Parts: sequence; C-alpha cells; structure tokens
Amino acid sequence: MLGLVLAAGAGRRLRPHTDELPKALVPVNGRTVLESTLANFAAVGIRDVVVVVGYRAEAIESRVDELQRATGVAIELVHNDHAEDRNNAYSLWCARTWLAKGVLLANGDTLHPSSVETDLLAEDRTSLTLAIDTVKSLGDEEMKVRADADGRIVQISKQLPWDVTGEYIGVCSIPASCGDLLADALERTWSADHQRWYEDAFQLLADEGERIDSVAIGDVAWVEIDDHADLAKAEALACRS
Repeated sequence: MLGLVLAAGAGRRLRPHTDELPKALVPVNGRTVLESTLANFAAVGIRDVVVVVGYRAEAIESRVDELQRATGVAIELVHNDHAEDRNNAYSLWCARTWLAKGVLLANGDTLHPSSVETDLLAEDRTSLTLAIDTVKSLGDEEMKVRADADGRIVQISKQLPWDVTGEYIGVCSIPASCGDLLADALERTWSADHQRWYEDAFQLLADEGERIDSVAIGDVAWVEIDDHADLAKAEALACRS
C-alpha cells in the first residue's frame, strides 16, 4: 500500500504563516505536519508516498530530499494545477492513478499519532475505511459521520447534527479494488461543483450502495490545523508527545 498526502491547500486562515508556505509545512514546535505524517507511514511499514502539491509547491519540492532522509520514505510529487480555485475533491482526483494501487490517505493538515494508521491497517480491508473520532464533542465545522450498528457509514457531511456517530479525522484506507470507483466518483463530484469536498464523493458512493466502513480511533489526541487557534492546540499536543 502507498501513502498519500494532500498538501496542495493554501491555508488562508493561517496567514501570515502560509504567505510563503503551504499549510503542511507550517512548523509545529519545529516539525511540520507533513514530516509527522511521513514518519507515521514509515512507522507502519509504508515506504512509498505520493504527495499532492499545489500552493507554494516549490517549498515542498525543495525539501523532498530532506524529508526522505528524515523519514526513510521515497516521495513522489503530483501537481494540482487548480490548488487555489478548486477544493480537495479535485486534489484527490489528481492522484487517481495511484488510487488504483491502494493507498493510505492523510490530509496534510491533520496532526495525529501513528496508532491511527495502525488501526486502519490492522485488517486486510476490501472496502474504503475511514478513521473516526467517536469521543470528541462535535460542532458546526467538524466533518461529521453517521454510521450504522455495523460501522458502515451512511452519511458524511459538516451539515449533520452534533449527536451523530463521530468525526472523520482526515485519514482513511482506500484499497486498490476501490480506486477506480472512487476516482470516477471524485470526477463526478468536482465536475458538478469545483468547490466540493472529497468527502462528498464518499457520500455519493454510499448513496449508490457502496460499502464505506469506519474504524474508531479511541481517545486519541489529534488536531486538524485550520487556523491560529488550531495551531496553538497542535503545538501543545506536540509538546506532550
């Protein structure tokens, strides 16, 4: 299985940190989220990683050798040519060739421990499987999910009520058998609206009867870094780890 990181976003709410850097390279107590994610992949035996770049791509390009030495993974870059005017459904679609090989996907702004990757790889999965936080209190901004009693995801959206199953943390397993199917759903999603999330493609597949599973990560400290308050939380988390 390959690792896949979406690191094309501009991170406008983190300015001025992101004036010259993509969000995945904003330092968190001296270490970037991208480096932490690559290290997580290495910890579970993933040695080949694809990174989708876009906004300030040159900043990542210039650090590829350094990141490979620091983490022991081999990195291949994929360029998103619409990083600033299309949402991440398009960004993930840019990596469609690699989806067909099977990937462990991580958003480039999710700081989390390698136990999440371990949980996703604990079984030989044949369905798309999402890492879910079922402990955290939910609000309007969270990418919320509703799952049935068997853990099968029925709905995924920020617009869901706060009392649903949990939050998708931005890390998931995409088996090779699901790659082409997801690529098609992503293309239909971003073609309909360039500002759609890749989770909207997940919902499209669920609505069409495809199985999407969930894995609860337990009481694990993680943070999605969208703004300065999130960055402060990430720095506190990095200090404890």
